[in-house]
Amino acid sequence: MKAEETIDFHIKLAWHKIIKWYNAAASEFGGTMAIGYVLLNIDKEHGTPSTKLGPSMGIESTSLVRVLKSMEEKGLICRKPTREDKRKVIISLTELGKEKRLLAKEVVVKLNSEIQGQLSNEELSSFFNVMNKINNHLNTIKS
Repeated sequence: MKAEETIDFHIKLAWHKIIKWYNAAASEFGGTMAIGYVLLNIDKEHGTPSTKLGPSMGIESTSLVRVLKSMEEKGLICRKPTREDKRKVIISLTELGKEKRLLAKEVVVKLNSEIQGQLSNEELSSFFNVMNKINNHLNTIKS
């Protein structure tokens, strides 16, 4: 079987192109795709516990720590211990972080609009059905 005949080849190829596109867009604002992704996954009103952030995004803890440190240095987030348990930390967006979150959201909406503009409603529905089946199957198999 050739690589081009496998499902994962096409998913990976598309994902790498998406990453490249997002990184190019994020670089215009002094960021990266990873930073934008984290900004979009932090609750803008209440913050998000650091222990919930990595698993909800599928990011390894070492990578997340590195991204969070960079974001804190850039003034995008702040860490606050919870009142109940000082060992737990809530990651909150600063005002600058909220501004950059809006930019990240605009970039995501733009790319999705461009791609959706190339697909019919039937094709889009079929795509989501196929991806849901792939993800559901992947949840049931062991590596």
